[in-house]
Amino acid sequence: MTSEGLFLVTCHSPPQVGTTAAGAKPRLTGPRVTPLCSTVNPTLSIIIVSWNVREWLCACLQSIERTRGDLNLEVIVVDSASADGSAAMVRADFPAVRLIECQTNVGFSAGNNRGIAVARGDFLLLLNPDTEIIAGALQAMAAYLRAHAAMGVVGPQLLNRDGTVQSSRRRFPTLPTALLESTLLQRWFPHSRVLTRYTVDDQSDAVTQEVDWLTGACLLARREVVAQVGGFDEAFFMYSEELDWQKRIKDAGWRIVYLPLAQVIHHEGKSSEQVIPQRHIRFQSSKVRYFRKHHGALQAGLLRAFLIGTYVYQLAEEFAKWLVGHKRSLRRERIAAYWLVLKSGLRA
Repeated sequence: MTSEGLFLVTCHSPPQVGTTAAGAKPRLTGPRVTPLCSTVNPTLSIIIVSWNVREWLCACLQSIERTRGDLNLEVIVVDSASADGSAAMVRADFPAVRLIECQTNVGFSAGNNRGIAVARGDFLLLLNPDTEIIAGALQAMAAYLRAHAAMGVVGPQLLNRDGTVQSSRRRFPTLPTALLESTLLQRWFPHSRVLTRYTVDDQSDAVTQEVDWLTGACLLARREVVAQVGGFDEAFFMYSEELDWQKRIKDAGWRIVYLPLAQVIHHEGKSSEQVIPQRHIRFQSSKVRYFRKHHGALQAGLLRAFLIGTYVYQLAEEFAKWLVGHKRSLRRERIAAYWLVLKSGLRA
């Protein structure tokens, strides 16, 4: 990576992004950016939102350097108040990166919106910091969008560290899906047809195919798509934000494609695994928020009540195991986590 295009930004207040009302289009206005160098407008802008994953972020940026080829691109890192020296590492080791430093953890949605607000590329790649690009992936995705005008978003085949395919294709969730996915019921019914349909396990993962939406580790979108539907809804701090965004994109008439010709390694959950109770709270409350926004208050209320019931059950189960002396330190941790989830009320 050359030293062209270096930017340094400090976020003092968040950009204003839209409303959560159904049909409303988020508006993107970002922090003011002072360019230290200028370059021609890039074809591809890569936006990475990072929080306390310095080593993974470094590996991600190195993979971009290795695989960029002759692509005219810019890389924008939005550091969400990391305490592990991530921003300093980017400044020292990747001087071509446009760095946005935020004073607080603004979350995945707001972080991406800050990157989008300053991006100049024709295509915008939203990339997790715990990913590594495999050679040819960037070029394949960009070429696919160039060749298919109706396609608004394309995503690669995600791979686990061992090379196995990671589930990333999705159909839009129904209420039965939400009741099963990542809940107590999934533990009891792991091979439910509701879930296998949701994760598109009835279709080969080796074939290029149109899908309802893709998990958000790596998504390449046209600039026209963002101009039309806006960025992420910042009411989703993290989780379900890419689902909501792609639902709006599909509703606007664009198509979304899974492209296995492009491959990206995804070391899943390296930021969220640092705060386990908050991961539960944000995942489930974002699910409730999505259903309230797209399916109405009744379904959202039923879902929230069900989810709270499952955490009450799990809290009681862990307490009973603690009482009989089974792995008491583990039980204490889980009791504390489930109690925090219940205290939150999973309010959307």
